[in-house]
Amino acid sequence: MDLKMIFADVLHEQVLPHWDKEKLYTLIETPKFSHMGDAAFPCFGLAKEQKKAPQAIAAEVSGKVHSPYFASVEAAGPYVNVKFDPVKAGKQIVSMILDQQQQYGTQTFGNDRTVVLDLSSPNIAKPFSMGHLRSTVIGNAIAGIGEKCGFDTVKINYVGDWGTQFGKLMVAYKKWGNEEKVKQNPIAELFTLYKRFHEEAETDPSLDEEGRKAFKLLEDGDAEMVSLWKWFKDESLSAFKEIYTLLGVEFDSYNGEAFFNDKMDEVVELLSEKGLLTGSDGAQVVWMTDDTNLPPCLIKKSDGATLYATRDLAAALYRQREYGFDEALYIVGQEQTVHFKQVKNVLAQMGFEWADHMKHIPFGLYLKGGKKMSTRKGRVILLEEVLREAIALSQQNIESKNPHLPDAEAVAKAVGVGAVIFHDLKNDRLNDIEFSLDHMLTFEGETGPYIQYTNARAHSILRKSNVEAGSFTGLADVESWEVIKQLRLFPEVIARSWTHYSTSILAKYLIETAQHFNRYYGKTKILSGDGDQASRVSLVAAVSIVLTEGLRILGISAPTEM
Repeated sequence: MDLKMIFADVLHEQVLPHWDKEKLYTLIETPKFSHMGDAAFPCFGLAKEQKKAPQAIAAEVSGKVHSPYFASVEAAGPYVNVKFDPVKAGKQIVSMILDQQQQYGTQTFGNDRTVVLDLSSPNIAKPFSMGHLRSTVIGNAIAGIGEKCGFDTVKINYVGDWGTQFGKLMVAYKKWGNEEKVKQNPIAELFTLYKRFHEEAETDPSLDEEGRKAFKLLEDGDAEMVSLWKWFKDESLSAFKEIYTLLGVEFDSYNGEAFFNDKMDEVVELLSEKGLLTGSDGAQVVWMTDDTNLPPCLIKKSDGATLYATRDLAAALYRQREYGFDEALYIVGQEQTVHFKQVKNVLAQMGFEWADHMKHIPFGLYLKGGKKMSTRKGRVILLEEVLREAIALSQQNIESKNPHLPDAEAVAKAVGVGAVIFHDLKNDRLNDIEFSLDHMLTFEGETGPYIQYTNARAHSILRKSNVEAGSFTGLADVESWEVIKQLRLFPEVIARSWTHYSTSILAKYLIETAQHFNRYYGKTKILSGDGDQASRVSLVAAVSIVLTEGLRILGISAPTEM
């Protein structure tokens, strides 16, 4: 039940039949303070139309609108403020949530259209660092929001398994590597070799040339280089999948950069046929259209080697043919903004209208000491270590507060991992985040564990209750109505989260919902044996439905006991 839509319908039918109902809906606001009303219609536009003072218009309109769902209608300056009948409106809202269960909040505007999401995409032979967390969890949560809105989603892990850095790694392995050490601890050992290469190259620049030559051998299919590359890749993916399992993230494709090696010639041929390729100092580029200030897009180096942009063009063509996407989202750091503008511009010049439906979803960085994390310089924090520490801390909390908790290990994992994920998702994705393990693992305040604990508290009430949740006849008290009004916002929050590709909108809504419920819990004797007990218990069940589903969409588990 959409309270704003009820108000819009009444305004349209009783006062403003010549105004578009959707326009009325968008104008209706929620007053800053609940005592002022539940919905407010500003009369500025109507005053301009009728050439009257908005205060006078508000007074006229307030006397004309009525509904069985309205408890009062008042003019407040230039606004018409409406308070809804908490019993009648509340019954509709809570009954709908209880009836729809986890389907509550589901939108249909996705209409089964396909959205392809490019997310996570770590480089092989390097440890999975905190730097990769944002793309992984933001992308996974956006996919969850999209599915809730009716889209078919395809999650692609575009693994970084190609490029000059692998030539450098192979040189490092052949010079200083030990096969047994790599077999025993592949990622850590390969990472050590990678760092050593860059340290040595600072005083011996010839190493960089050796790395380029080694990568050229790999590109040309040299048996030894290909064998090493496959070994490094297999070990890396195995290690990555352990972390994805911890995070609860799954992918529909692991087709990385190397997958497109045999698909780039077509891109170069198409560009050539369309007259878009231009020679520049021995390299081949595509100039951007006149209405942009973008630098030209480099397609081939002077030595004939293809580049990242060439592979992204090939990948876009492949994904359109394979999935027929209606929208393609690239959840990649904001430092790649120019690159994605170039790729999109080139595809548009090639005549592919679907390029308009490719969107870069940028995000800020995790910083360490105010500086960008760097794998090459060893300034990195390993995600697996953070997750394990978070789980261990959660386990300690359980042992001290609830030592007999059933399935404590699974709960500790859900809470610890949830703390890490939620800490990221509640932040505006464009903001940089200074890494702080203390802040990330704080289980009080505006955190994932706070929401999980609130949901567990709701389940505890339901277990203790001697009445069945599901029979909501209505509650007249202010505290219940404040919770109900918060719950009715869930569908609107889902839609807005998708429109802005924003996980923080949903995350902050869940915090506010938990806060509303905890205030209600503190003021209300939910299980007192009066005639309203069944309705109060049903309201608790509705809160749990929204919190559980909201967390699920974000990729976070909701234990029923903590």
